[in-house]
Amino acid sequence: MREISILIADDEEEIADLVAIHLEKEGYHVIKVSDGQEAVRAVEAQVFDLLILDIMMPKMDGYEVTRRIREKHNMPIIFLSAKTSDFDKVQGLVIGADDYMTKPFVPIELVARVNAQLRRFMKLNYSMAKQNSNLEFGGLTISPEQRTVTLYGKNIELTPKEFEILYLLASNPNKVYSAEDIFQKVWGDAYYESANTVMVHIRTLRKKLEEDKRKNKLIKTVWGVGYKFNG
Repeated sequence: MREISILIADDEEEIADLVAIHLEKEGYHVIKVSDGQEAVRAVEAQVFDLLILDIMMPKMDGYEVTRRIREKHNMPIIFLSAKTSDFDKVQGLVIGADDYMTKPFVPIELVARVNAQLRRFMKLNYSMAKQNSNLEFGGLTISPEQRTVTLYGKNIELTPKEFEILYLLASNPNKVYSAEDIFQKVWGDAYYESANTVMVHIRTLRKKLEEDKRKNKLIKTVWGVGYKFNG
């Protein structure tokens, strides 16, 4: 079985060392880098199963690192940052992070979150691999095996979380999911800002799917309840 590799990108050496010690005790292979550009280069050079990123790093911040990585790669990303505002947390999740922890932090909690993200990611990929037939709705094609979405033959670039939300809704047409349900199933966790985070993702997803041009919307808001796929 391949060793699970984790990348830590943080310019605070003491914090990176502390995280690495605890993750290595769990049996993970850990690589450390100290700036954003190094993080991007590392991901291009080898396979990582999970990333832990600081936001305020030299040369390239964690937000930009995430944007670049999400253009090609799909793995869990956890932000570990001194930024503590709700806005920063939501922004990190919207950009493409899977979890967000603030400094100072409890190392064993971080390890628990790493384990949870890896379990969720592997379970999700296994589930999609089993159900590998495409989903098709009025010009929209969703391929769980390739993790691609096309609209009338045009490729639609989605972040991993946008894809997972769309796949969740489209796999269960006309079933209504609350924002909390979506967050828990896609992010694998409960979070008190879940409604706002999901709302922002849904809004971006609708824009990419050109919902403003559709008379019959694919993603429908059920007021006071949540969202459903109008299949």
